[in-house]
Amino acid sequence: QVQLVESGGGLVQPGGSLRLSCVVAGSFSSGYAMGWYRQVPGKQRELVASITSGGGTNYPDSVKGRFTISRDNAKNTVYLQINSLKPEDTAVYYCNRVSPFNRAAWGQGTQVTVSL
Repeated sequence: QVQLVESGGGLVQPGGSLRLSCVVAGSFSSGYAMGWYRQVPGKQRELVASITSGGGTNYPDSVKGRFTISRDNAKNTVYLQINSLKPEDTAVYYCNRVSPFNRAAWGQGTQVTVSL
């Protein structure tokens, strides 16, 4: 069973930065677009950044210019750099494949809390 292990979250003040990491077991991410998602209680999980196997990236307008996704295929790791954090970025952040047809079970995620 593929494991996705997210880390790097924490409590930060508005305007701060965090770098999230997602270690993917084996070759799960190889050749596939990967994404970072976030979820707040009572709301659906939303895709906030994606990266293709070739390195192409995409972001929704709500995070464009503040979020940067990257991947290190040699380390089977996907990163999310978050700058200029806002209180509305508070959520649990997860990584997984972008395609809904061959995702792994969701990991535990990493909590990001933006507050004074």
